[in-house]
Amino acid sequence: MPSLSEADQRAALQLARTAVVDAVSHRKLPDVFPREGVFAECRGVFVTLHVRNRLQGCIGVIEAKEPLGEAIIRCAASAALEDPRFAPMKPDQLADLSIEISLLSAMEPIFPESIEIGRHGLLVRLHAQRGLLLPQVAIEHRLTREQFLEETCHKAGLPREAWRDPEAHLFGFTCEVFSESSYRGGV
Repeated sequence: MPSLSEADQRAALQLARTAVVDAVSHRKLPDVFPREGVFAECRGVFVTLHVRNRLQGCIGVIEAKEPLGEAIIRCAASAALEDPRFAPMKPDQLADLSIEISLLSAMEPIFPESIEIGRHGLLVRLHAQRGLLLPQVAIEHRLTREQFLEETCHKAGLPREAWRDPEAHLFGFTCEVFSESSYRGGV
């Protein structure tokens, strides 16, 4: 998975910010979005929003079925308004907003003992249920490998031990993560 240039990272963050501001302030998505270069590639992406350093929303796409530019806009707006874990963002929260973007590698089957905390994100699928946690979640919450597996199952609405089920499928992936806080002056 090729890395984004600093200019493309800044452009992606600005695109996400514009989408959030337009969605929260005007209940609409931006009219124009980039369709060239990296923004034309189909990639899995998650947009994470923090307000005053607290999680406010995180929405993403695993399967890359649309160009990255469109996916960033849609995920950013959805994270602001539609993450069921949080109340929709209000305009007065925009001043305290910080955005993080995670670009996903392809999903690969992974054995539990091969999971590297901080490097791998996880997707657990059992029958019709699935849950995904980004690599940074394990670091932020100081999870062990087994706790990371259990929390991913919990996210899927499964029993915590479901990853041990012979019919469970485990997938690992890596992320290129960048945020507005990486660029001290903003984007």
